[in-house]
Amino acid sequence: MAALTIASKANQAVTLPVLLLVQYINTNDQDLDISIDFQDVEKVSEETPFKLDRHDGETLQSSASINGKLMESKILHGQDRPAVEEWVVGGRVSNLAPTDFKSIEGPLLELDHHLTLRSYVVGYTLTAADLAVWGAIRGNKIAYAAIKKGAMINVTRWFKWIEETNEWIAPVLLSLNAHAQERKVAKSKEGANYDIALPDTDKGVVTRFPPEPSGYLHIGHAKAALLNDYFAHEMYKGTMICRFDDTNPSKEKEEFQQSIVEDLALMGIKPDKTSHTSDYFQQLYDQCLTLLKAGKAYADDTERETMQHERFDGIASKRRDATIEENLARFEEMKKGNEEGVRWCLRAKISVDNPNKAMRDPVIYRCNPQPHHRTGEKWKVYPTYDFACPIVDSMEGITHALRTIEYRDRNPQYNWMLDALNLRKPNIWDFARMNFVRTLLSKRKLTKFVDSRHVWGWDDPRFPTIRGIRRRGMTIDALREFILKQGPSRNIVNLDWTLFWATNKKYIDPIAPRHTAVVLEHAVTATVKGARVAAHTEDKPKHGKNPDLGTKKVAYSSEILIDQTDAQSFAPDEEITLMNWGNAIVRKITHSLNPLHASRVTALELDLHLQGDVKTTKQKITWLATSGQELIPVDLVDFDFLITKDKLEEEDNVDDFLTPKTEFRTPAVADGNFANVQDGEVVQFERKGYFRVDQAFRHGERAVAFCIPTGKVNAGK
Repeated sequence: MAALTIASKANQAVTLPVLLLVQYINTNDQDLDISIDFQDVEKVSEETPFKLDRHDGETLQSSASINGKLMESKILHGQDRPAVEEWVVGGRVSNLAPTDFKSIEGPLLELDHHLTLRSYVVGYTLTAADLAVWGAIRGNKIAYAAIKKGAMINVTRWFKWIEETNEWIAPVLLSLNAHAQERKVAKSKEGANYDIALPDTDKGVVTRFPPEPSGYLHIGHAKAALLNDYFAHEMYKGTMICRFDDTNPSKEKEEFQQSIVEDLALMGIKPDKTSHTSDYFQQLYDQCLTLLKAGKAYADDTERETMQHERFDGIASKRRDATIEENLARFEEMKKGNEEGVRWCLRAKISVDNPNKAMRDPVIYRCNPQPHHRTGEKWKVYPTYDFACPIVDSMEGITHALRTIEYRDRNPQYNWMLDALNLRKPNIWDFARMNFVRTLLSKRKLTKFVDSRHVWGWDDPRFPTIRGIRRRGMTIDALREFILKQGPSRNIVNLDWTLFWATNKKYIDPIAPRHTAVVLEHAVTATVKGARVAAHTEDKPKHGKNPDLGTKKVAYSSEILIDQTDAQSFAPDEEITLMNWGNAIVRKITHSLNPLHASRVTALELDLHLQGDVKTTKQKITWLATSGQELIPVDLVDFDFLITKDKLEEEDNVDDFLTPKTEFRTPAVADGNFANVQDGEVVQFERKGYFRVDQAFRHGERAVAFCIPTGKVNAGK
């Protein structure tokens, strides 16, 4: 068996002719079998974009030599082999490869003249000449554009004839273009420059994602996790560690840790190792003792507010010059967790008045008698993140610490800790965190919303947590694409949710089954004259462009339900289209007798007019038959943002910017097929939008469906 290798990045005007010849042989010549392999390069060898490895060990690399060898198959040259070889081997096909019109105008005009009164390039049957010439034109964007414009009548006629009579060509084109499309999609998903010149990558890359198990992951955490995963696993084939920063027993729970593990897996992130800062409590304690004994740290019992004031104004603590013995003794009291110990903390002795306030003697250890969710009662003292992170990074072999840009002022502090303890320093790269308009990403503020029951929980569809946006209807593929498009940029921007949800629509539209819903409030019953007396059903596709989704039952009856908003838009004798049925003429519109609601429609009479042209109607409406199916009760739920201000400042009080009403529930009925939809499925209610089913219909319980924003409007979250 022979093997053809093709460079998928090469000029297709050169590669497609060869590919078509090989595929034609594979399809029609039982004596030959040539495997095809694509490589994501511009050239397979030094000079050419392909090579043919024969079973006898010979390797051919030029188009002339490969085509000449392929011409040994009788099915390619017909009755006039010399004439076919003149085109395929002699160079006339290669004249169509240049990608500027001036170079190919002459060969195209010559071909147009040659094809006058001809159906094939050579003779009266398909030959390699037709396939090679057709492939050269189809692979050349300039030549193909000229053909599509019909600039050359004979070539255009012949080109369409070859395409229409050889259906096998389309899959070949797809196979070649699929590789180009994969590159395009991959580049699109990245969407940003990842070539940021991380230093020392030749020595190996080890990254870490260090979440605190004190809440659920939100979209900001997702960016940090995905970037660490991307650099470790895709760009440099290194190692990624997920390390839980469990240094505050007052806030941390096993529940939060488990949710983080599950959310990372959901996003397709698979750490090579999972660890905990608590795994290193003894080593961190020992390192702290080293600082104390070196006079580089001290114990302080200054009250919190006073300490903040002194740090801001560059005033030294009264405890700063305590002796090493005094500091060690106070640390011992802290370790006991007694009444005296909880008064104290430890501070690194760096600077009193450094212009960078992060360097003004930061706290590195606190006393907390509460049990730890992993270590229990063993420890009463816990390191701060600023102390533990650089040390554990060094211990775990982290080579590149990716940190959001708000940590930039703390980078000197990070390095000071390592220098003071004579530990290896990882490289630091800052990237901008992802901020969104009218969205809180502060874990403290999100926790307040949960604790005050302002939302249903951490998975509330109004929340920016991974579980919240998933519950709203975001797909993981769209989430990954959107975040990776942001890249590791350091530019701080306040993103709008519009693009986020528009990205999601690309993923859900092709797979969302189509259903119909009518809003119950003031729904209008319309009598349809010309409909069958008895209700009946017909099979219709669940998705007009995706037959793989199967079919659904559409019920038809002489009485149908229509949305009030649609009914109010009709004019007498107007021809409208009933979607999935046909046209009808509005013969009678009955309005409410209540003068306060005079515009409200209470009944309609329609004449079915199935011979009408749906292209000519202005109104194309959804409807539901009142018989022939069981109408399914469903609440359609939409949401608004939780806060009213695009960006909250530090001094802003969240309570002053709460949106008064953020949940909007609309009772409706859906078609009978909706009874089979399961929890979590995404559907489209035609003309109403996409919805994720939060609670499927169960007899006695209404279904609940959450509206999924599509980017057309600034829907909540």
